[in-house]
Amino acid sequence: MFASKTPSGRFELARRAALAALCAGALGAAVALPVAAQSKGPTEVPVEELMKPVGLPELALGPIDAKVTVVEYASMTCGHCAHFSKDIWPAFKAKYVDTGKVRYVFREFPLDNLAAAAAMLARCAGGDKAFPLIEVLFEKQQEWAFGEGNPVPRLFEIAKQAGFTQESFDKCLTDQKLLDDITAGRSRASDVFGVSATPTFYINGKKLDGAPTMEKFDAMIEPLLTKS
Repeated sequence: MFASKTPSGRFELARRAALAALCAGALGAAVALPVAAQSKGPTEVPVEELMKPVGLPELALGPIDAKVTVVEYASMTCGHCAHFSKDIWPAFKAKYVDTGKVRYVFREFPLDNLAAAAAMLARCAGGDKAFPLIEVLFEKQQEWAFGEGNPVPRLFEIAKQAGFTQESFDKCLTDQKLLDDITAGRSRASDVFGVSATPTFYINGKKLDGAPTMEKFDAMIEPLLTKS
């Protein structure tokens, strides 16, 4: 069957092409990097520099005046990040974030263009829907990120749970400024802090060594909470 040459048909072709390009890598938003649980770079960075505003509002939970701030750089297609979200984050959140002891900041570090697309959707969801969508995307990562065929319809099915329509979904994934802002944040993390893999965690500016575990978080966070 030949595609329609009407204006609406041309728009539909353009829409599909744009979404396919985003997820296939044609936009070149994120250079593929090896997924790992530990990145290179300094073991400590200045907190003032780490927390400096860089454009997009922070995706954060917990009081801004908490004694401890934990920053995570994550990629939505990273298996280690999904493991943290599914197996460690619930206990971490209950122990430290929900009790007001820690401010947790999630920052995008997409390792590929599909990860950038998922990060864009979380940003577009906004408000109190951003973190639940991030958690669902990690929970269902194998389905949408590593299934066979076009990932766009699978992403849309998940996005609908956060209230997206086809129109708002398409608009989000073709928002060049949002893509540029996410890419700029990723570049800053790489260039200034030496982040090169995900997840990378900073606890009051000190980098968590190796794969995240509750025991490692406890060892770094508890002394900071008791410090006068």
